[in-house]
Amino acid sequence: MEKIRMDTPLVEMDGDEMTRVIWAMIKDILLKPFVDLKTEYYDLGLPSREASGDKVTHEAAMAVKRLGVGVKCATITPNAQRMTEYNLTQMWKSPNGTIRAILDGTVFRTPIMVKGVVPYIPTWEQPITIARHAYGDIYKDVEAYVGRGEKASLVISGKNSERVLEIFDFAKTGGVVMGMHNTDASIKSFARSCFNYALDRKQDLWFAAKDTISKTYDHRFKDIFAEIFAKEYESKFSAAGIEYFYTLIDDAVARVIRSKGGMIWACKNYDGDVMSDMVATAFGSLAMMTSVLVSPDGNYEYEAAHGTVTRHYYKYKAGQTTSTNPVATIFAWSGALRKRGQLDGNAALAEFGDRLEKATIDTIEAGEMTGDLAAIWKGETAAKSLSTEDFLKAVASRLA
Repeated sequence: MEKIRMDTPLVEMDGDEMTRVIWAMIKDILLKPFVDLKTEYYDLGLPSREASGDKVTHEAAMAVKRLGVGVKCATITPNAQRMTEYNLTQMWKSPNGTIRAILDGTVFRTPIMVKGVVPYIPTWEQPITIARHAYGDIYKDVEAYVGRGEKASLVISGKNSERVLEIFDFAKTGGVVMGMHNTDASIKSFARSCFNYALDRKQDLWFAAKDTISKTYDHRFKDIFAEIFAKEYESKFSAAGIEYFYTLIDDAVARVIRSKGGMIWACKNYDGDVMSDMVATAFGSLAMMTSVLVSPDGNYEYEAAHGTVTRHYYKYKAGQTTSTNPVATIFAWSGALRKRGQLDGNAALAEFGDRLEKATIDTIEAGEMTGDLAAIWKGETAAKSLSTEDFLKAVASRLA
């Protein structure tokens, strides 16, 4: 069989633990037999980040800016335990946070729905897309412990001025303090990305924050969204028969639970981090969630929305067979290959991305799946729980 050609490489960002193992399996079983795969490879595994002083993460992000499309494996964001386990010189920041800060834009995450996996919320008939702002807030914060008797202030200095805003006087007890920021430019990019995505998908757009409490920080997001919508998008939304509205984050949660789904829910960075996991789990599995970062200058980074599946990795290292769900990672590759084909005018490559996704869904709907889905399966065909490798081979047989 003649392999599908690739004109321009993808930026390939390898990762950690069980997802790194699955990454290699997907390439060997689902991609290389069908595609003349071309990638520019960056190892973002924790040992590689440690060896390069995290330079490799910055290089990978810049490569996405240069080549236009990247695909990323899940990676470890180290904590104190990982410092010891991997003998790290410092607690390196989240690679996702670093890449998002360089590329800017918005992360869009959508559940993958299959017949037989029923959402935990009975009214959800259509996928809910989380649009997560990809810059700033606590992901680029500065924080410190404050001792008893010390005072914390926010200092804003300009060329000829300085403002000092007292945060808290820790006269009687120690505590913690945090400073975070965002920029008008990034918020504007976030807003336009959301409005454009809603028009492209012809779906309603919700934006939620907490301006009643955060009367300056969150209110700035609300105002920028409102201004851009009124000037640039209101008539387009009306013509498309869709709507945009702002609401408080707690009200949005209540509305989403009562809804039928089918909307795009725009969230600030941390809110999107939390809500995307809630939506993914309620639809069935964290491993059934697509994720793509869309930057303002037209670059795309596809990834799985879950972690490195550490528990399964330790079983794998002990020689045990694992049934880790690879669907989100498959869809990261399919999305990246489709976008690469679209940008290069390579119809065969774009169509392969579609066929890979259909083969994956068809395999599950035929009753062949990994253990996490078998445990919640309600399809007409009895569920057959497969190992990760056997599931990938079942998908490959349908592709072939």
